[in-house]
Amino acid sequence: MTWTGRIDELDLTLPPVATPAGAYKPAVQSGSLVFTAGQVPLVDGQLAATGKVGAEVSVEQAQLLARTCTLNALAAVDDLCGLDAIVRAVKVVGFVASAPGFTSQPAVLDGASELLGDIFGEAGEHARSAVGVAELPRGAPVEVELVVEVA
Repeated sequence: MTWTGRIDELDLTLPPVATPAGAYKPAVQSGSLVFTAGQVPLVDGQLAATGKVGAEVSVEQAQLLARTCTLNALAAVDDLCGLDAIVRAVKVVGFVASAPGFTSQPAVLDGASELLGDIFGEAGEHARSAVGVAELPRGAPVEVELVVEVA
């Protein structure tokens, strides 16, 4: 089965690629690696939520937002070289706009990691960083960057 077929089987849809908010590309390829720009949880061009995780946004909500970010990142990869060119996920970097004292950033990023596992199986296993930050662009609670290997 292709990755595109797996996306369909999971009843997921890759969104249109988000328009960059500055002077950068949504994804670039260097050798066999594709690096995405940080993706916030945009749905139909609008943030799905705003606020700090651990205050206005729950861990469970943030996990779903991390999934949305990851689908946005996969859309950027698909637009650049095609989803089915992916050999494996290499690394996820996630940023969590955190309320004071919030320390469950890894739990938030499980939303992204579990989605990659659902789609790619063993090829979705990856290294990861989960970083708490004071603010993210446009007030987003979560931002995800993705590095994948392509054929």
